[in-house]
Amino acid sequence: MFSKSKINEPASKESEAAKPAAPATPAAPAPSEPKASTAPKPKPPASVLSSDLHITGNIKTTGDIQVEGTVEGDIRAHLLTIGETATIKGEVTADDVVVNGRIVGRVRGLKVRLTSTARVEGDIIHKTIAIESGAHFEGSVQRQDDPLNPGRGAKPGANPAAEVKQ
Repeated sequence: MFSKSKINEPASKESEAAKPAAPATPAAPAPSEPKASTAPKPKPPASVLSSDLHITGNIKTTGDIQVEGTVEGDIRAHLLTIGETATIKGEVTADDVVVNGRIVGRVRGLKVRLTSTARVEGDIIHKTIAIESGAHFEGSVQRQDDPLNPGRGAKPGANPAAEVKQ
């Protein structure tokens, strides 16, 4: 037993040395911290521009916006919902556009939906579109595979031609 205790004593010193290594393993909670940082990645709720708000200027976000007021300017977002009381005067660009109110200007979206209360005066460039009965629309509709990029097909086509001339 005496020899075992001597073995245990050096082993206990080594285990004490191993214990600081064990606190070094709390790096395992560090991977849980990235999990915590991945948890906040779910999208925040949509930003709401209330009905008494009047904005003059452009709005750009990677998030979601719900407009209930008036915007004089361009809007770019991921999901854009135009409320029934909203009026937009400018170009609207979003992955998903849901129009319940009024837009005077161009609409660009992968998915565009005009509800029965929608009033749109301008062109719609889309990948998919849905227009409910009762919606008012005055303008042209054009389907494109990539409607989020402005239709500058003529300019890039002109640039390579210019490069060929050089």
